[in-house]
Amino acid sequence: MSEETRNQEAAETQDQLDQIVSLKKGDTVKGTIVKLEDNQAYVSIGYKYDGVIPVRELSSVQLDSAADAVQVGQEVECKVVSINDDKESLVLSKRAIDAEKSWDELEKHFADQDTFEITVADVVKGGLVADVGARGFIPASMVERHFVEDFSDYKGRTLRVKVKELDRENNKVILSQKDVLEEEFEANKQKVMAELQEGQVLEGTVQRLTQFGAFVDVGGVDGLVHVSEIAWNHVDKPSDVLSEGEQVRVKVLKVDPEKGKISLSIKAAQPGPWETAADKFNTGDVVTGEVKRLVSFGAFVELAPGVEGLVHISQISHKHIGTPQEVLKEGQEVQVKILDINVDEKRVSLSIKETEEAPAPSPKAEKPSKGPKIDLKDNPNVSLNNQGMSVTLGERFGDKLSKFK
Repeated sequence: MSEETRNQEAAETQDQLDQIVSLKKGDTVKGTIVKLEDNQAYVSIGYKYDGVIPVRELSSVQLDSAADAVQVGQEVECKVVSINDDKESLVLSKRAIDAEKSWDELEKHFADQDTFEITVADVVKGGLVADVGARGFIPASMVERHFVEDFSDYKGRTLRVKVKELDRENNKVILSQKDVLEEEFEANKQKVMAELQEGQVLEGTVQRLTQFGAFVDVGGVDGLVHVSEIAWNHVDKPSDVLSEGEQVRVKVLKVDPEKGKISLSIKAAQPGPWETAADKFNTGDVVTGEVKRLVSFGAFVELAPGVEGLVHISQISHKHIGTPQEVLKEGQEVQVKILDINVDEKRVSLSIKETEEAPAPSPKAEKPSKGPKIDLKDNPNVSLNNQGMSVTLGERFGDKLSKFK
């Protein structure tokens, strides 16, 4: 062996000895992942034997296996947890170094309130968990702008978050994606509202249904279609005529940027019922309608959604009636004849009785016969019978009648 070779080996041995002497608990070392097992990873740090990183020391979150955190050939920085040369045991922690580095970064994110990306490591009760050097927790209420019932498919997803709360002493990191989404929504909302104009007609998507109306997405911003603006006919519940996800055509009624409110109408984006009434109805037509309202002077009958006509009380029945309620009730279906229609004034005069045949007149009672006319001057002795009593006119008035002869 040459002198040069002996000197080189001696130098390497001395380096190893120096490393053995200097390596102690708490030291920071760098190495390469050389082998993976389910519950640990082996790291070559140039020591006489490889170090081991237990799966619990690979990440701040719970892992199913070491492969979820590192790969063979990956460079890692670790802290010495324990060392026992007699048993050739060198335990390292990647998590400890990651945590130390992450806190400074997390504190900067918290101070700047900027947005950064994380990967969901696990779904737990109450929310999601991510490894951000420390264990980052995203409560269920801070994941989305809307309610999420099942988070089972969120594992492995990349989310954009902000630091909501930070407590280094208690190792507490609360993250929120909802804050990011809310900021983006508000920014987009102001942009969209600035571009909207009253009277504008656009396409939208029904997002939510309530008792008082429907919220429709128009360009990433929700506007309200009040229940009275859904259809030309009366709507009891929005869910009776609309469904979530349905595409609808809406007209912008009002935009209020200060309050962040948009009022929309579905019915106003469609032809009004009176616009098409002239094509559907003509004077003299007999059509079927529904009694909508009864008033003292008649009945309002709906011919089509939004088109009502009046049947005056005199046009309800051939017989005399005191009130419309005597022969009609609300919701009843009736046949009516159009007497007159004025689309411009939105007025229709109707008749029910003209769709029915008039009843035949009742026969009149015969008056008793008066008999032949009697000339009392020529026949003074004609008799009158009254309840069995008989007397001649001559006998009763004879002496008086003789004076006129």
